[in-house]
Amino acid sequence: MTFAEYLANSYDNLIELSLEHIQLVLVSMGIAILVGLPLGVLAHRRRFTRAPILSATSFFLTLPSLALFAIFVPIFGLGAPPAIAGLTLYALLPIVANTIAGLSSVDPAIVKASSGMGMGSARRLLQVEMPLAWPVIITGIRVSTQVVVGIAAIAALVGGPGLGQEIFRGIRSVPNANAPNLIYGGTLAVVVLALLFDAAFVLIRRLTTSRGIR
Repeated sequence: MTFAEYLANSYDNLIELSLEHIQLVLVSMGIAILVGLPLGVLAHRRRFTRAPILSATSFFLTLPSLALFAIFVPIFGLGAPPAIAGLTLYALLPIVANTIAGLSSVDPAIVKASSGMGMGSARRLLQVEMPLAWPVIITGIRVSTQVVVGIAAIAALVGGPGLGQEIFRGIRSVPNANAPNLIYGGTLAVVVLALLFDAAFVLIRRLTTSRGIR
């Protein structure tokens, strides 16, 4: 079977696996954003917490992906939960680091002026600092998403859903003649998803960033 014939026969399966892959990435990134943004704000405002927070999030990124997934298998069992836990930890560092960098890049004079206008700490963060830091922050989220899209394929080794299932099905079927089609088909779909996510973030950044700071 040629690769074109494989794609024609298996496109429905690839679409289904792609949707599972997207769901896995979105859930992991959603949790990572909910955790990473507050950690970044905390590290920016409380300098003594910056080093331990960055060290912890950096540590997760240095762990081999299979080892990180395997750590959660005894806790969550096989399937999506250990994959989501591992991917969430992998996604944290770029979000935290860019949140710190973005908030640090805000002109202190602007922060001082907003305080002088009577803005409280929370209001100043939400209405002044976060909007100005947003281009840098969303770049970190974009980088994290690209990392997660790729590593999510390895999550198939712990029973995670997504395109990794197709890739490892191909690896397990070597030397079957159809094995390369399975491997290349899954890999190609991962690349396409990465490009689509990247294009989506370019659009989101443009739509959510004030024209004056684009």
